Amino acid sequence: MIKRLAKSIREYKTPSIITMFLMVGEVVIECLIPFITARLVNQMKAGVEISEILKVGLMLAALAVVSLCCGGAAAYTCSKASAGFAKNLRHDVFTRIQSFSFNNIDKFSTSSLVTRLTTDITNVQMSYMMIIRTAIRSPLMFVFAIVMAYIMGGSLATTFVIVVPILILGLLFIARKAMPAFRRVFKKYDKLNESIEENVRAMRVVKGFSREDYEKQKFSAAATDICKDFTKAERIVALNAPIMQICMYFNMIFVLTVGSKLTITSMGKIVDVGQISAMLTYGMQILMSLMMLSMIYVMVTMSMESIKRICEVLEEEPNLKNPENPIYDVADGSVDFENVSFNYSKNAKKYALADIDLHINSGMTVGIIGGTGSSKSSLVQLIPRLYDVTEGQVKVGGVDVRNYDIKALRDSVAMVLQKNQLFSGTIKENLRWGNENATDAEIAEACRLAQADEFIKTLPDGYDTYIEQGGTNVSGGQKQRLCIARALLKKPKILILDDSTSAVDTKTDAFIRKGFKEYIPETTKIIIAQRISSVQDADMIIVMENGSVSAVGNHNELMQNSEIYREVYEQQTNGGDFDE
Repeated sequence: MIKRLAKSIREYKTPSIITMFLMVGEVVIECLIPFITARLVNQMKAGVEISEILKVGLMLAALAVVSLCCGGAAAYTCSKASAGFAKNLRHDVFTRIQSFSFNNIDKFSTSSLVTRLTTDITNVQMSYMMIIRTAIRSPLMFVFAIVMAYIMGGSLATTFVIVVPILILGLLFIARKAMPAFRRVFKKYDKLNESIEENVRAMRVVKGFSREDYEKQKFSAAATDICKDFTKAERIVALNAPIMQICMYFNMIFVLTVGSKLTITSMGKIVDVGQISAMLTYGMQILMSLMMLSMIYVMVTMSMESIKRICEVLEEEPNLKNPENPIYDVADGSVDFENVSFNYSKNAKKYALADIDLHINSGMTVGIIGGTGSSKSSLVQLIPRLYDVTEGQVKVGGVDVRNYDIKALRDSVAMVLQKNQLFSGTIKENLRWGNENATDAEIAEACRLAQADEFIKTLPDGYDTYIEQGGTNVSGGQKQRLCIARALLKKPKILILDDSTSAVDTKTDAFIRKGFKEYIPETTKIIIAQRISSVQDADMIIVMENGSVSAVGNHNELMQNSEIYREVYEQQTNGGDFDE
C-alpha cells in the first residue's frame, strides 16, 4: 500500500528530501546550544572576561537564528511537499474513478468515494507532513539529546533509565487503546456524508413531506455517533499530558536533588551548575521527543485505515478495457444481439438478460416496452459497452463492441439515461458536453429537434442561462429535452432514449419523434418508453418480459401476436396506466 501511495509524490520528492535535511540541521543546533551554554556557565563561575561572554553569547544567538531559519524553511518545504502529495493523490484517485465501469462503481457508494477523496486523503496528508518533519526530528532529537546528556551529566543521566521506559510503555498503551475508536470513525464518516448528500439532493421532497425534523434527527444521530468515538479516542490520548508531566517533574526533581548534592560534595569537580542546567534542557528535549513520537504513532496508525480505503480505489481494476488493437471507425448504426446473456454479478442466481437474439438495421426506429424489472435499460446499456455481456456478443456496425476503442464507440452512440443529469453552468456549456466545438447554430438546431428551443427563448438569458447543480432550476420535462439536445450534438450513429420523454406531454413527444424521422433518418433510434404512443410508429417494437424478448414486430403485428402488448395498449387507450 505504501509503495502504491508513494507513486503520487512525484515532483514533490525534492522538497520532501530538503525538509529532512533541514530537520537534521535544526536538531544538531538545538542539541549544541545547551552544551555551549553549560560550558559558559561553568566558565562564568570560575571567572571569565566580559569579552569572552559576549563572544559566546553572539555564537549562541547566531546558532539560534540558524536553527530558526532551518525550522522555518522546513515548515515551508514540508507544507509544499504534503499539500502537493495530497493534490497528486486526489488527482490519481479521481482519474481512477473516471476509468471505472458501472460494475466497478457499483462496488462503492457515492458517499464513500467522497469521503475517500476528502477526509481520508487529508488524514494521509497530515501523516505525510509529520513523517517528513516530526518523524525525522523526534528520533534524531531523542538520540542526540541522550548522547549529549551522558556526555554532560554522567551519572545524572541514569534518570533516563527510569523515566524513558515508563514514558514509552505509557504512550504505547495509550496509542493502542485509542486506535479502535479512530478506526470506527472512518466508516461512520461515510454514513454522515451519505445523509448530507441524500438530504441535499432530495431537498424538495423533504420539504414537500415536511420531514425536516426527521432529517435533522438522522443527521444529528450520525454526527453524535462520530463525536462519541472521537471523544473516547481523544480522552485516551489526553492521558499523554499527565504521563509526560509526571516523567518531566520526576526528571527535574532527580537532577536538581542529586545534581545539587554532587555539586556541593565534590565542590563542582564531578558535577557543576552548568551540567545541571544542561541536563534539565536535555531531559525536556528527550521527553518531548518521545511524546511527539507517540502522537506520530497514533496519527500514522489512524491514517493506515485511510490508506487502506484509498488503495481500494487505486487498486480496483476497471473490468472494461480497450483491446490491444482497437477499431476506431464505426461503420454504421446496425446493432446485433447474438445469444446474449448478462448478469450484474457473478454470484447472481438468475440472469438479468437471457438468450437475446436481435437484429436492428442502421437507420431504424426501434421501440422497447416492458414492465418494471424486465431489463429494458440493461439491454440498451450493452450497446455503448457500459457493461460487458456475460455470454454471447453485441455487435455495432457488424463488429463486436469489445473490439472497438471505448471512446470511439461511445462517441458513436448517444445515450440519454433514465436519470437525466445536468451540470452547474450555462445551458450552452451543458449542451457542449455533446460536442465541445459545436457552433451556436448547431446548438440551436439540436434544441429545435429536441423541442427545447421554445422554452430556452423565454428564459432571461436564453442559452446563457445558468443551470444550477443537478438542473434544479428547470422542470423535469425541460431537463429531458436539454439532455436529448445534448445527445444530438454528438451526431451519433445510434441514439438511445431510455425513458427520456416520460416528463414531456404527448404532443411534444410526437414533435420530437417527427424531428428525429425527418432530420436524422440515417441514425438508428432506440426508444424505451412507458407510453405505447411513443413507440407505436416505430419500425420495430421489442416487448421485454423478465429479462427476455417476449415478442418483436411492428404495432399491427404485435396487436395480433402479443398478448402483453395488446393488454398494455388497451389499458392506456382506455385511460389505464402502465408501470414501466
